[in-house]
Amino acid sequence: MDQVDIKARITQIASKRDSLVELLERPNLGTLRIDVDQALEELDELIEEFNETFPEENS
Repeated sequence: MDQVDIKARITQIASKRDSLVELLERPNLGTLRIDVDQALEELDELIEEFNETFPEENS
């Protein structure tokens, strides 16, 4: 996997973040809220690590 493939996949994954945020705002999630919150945390960590690894991609 090269840098272009990694960037494309991270971009695709990051575009789904808003869906998780919207899901987290639903009042009827129950215990699923924990899983959604964990997914958001891990997604944010992934994006942060990508930005640290490829700082030139941030611009």
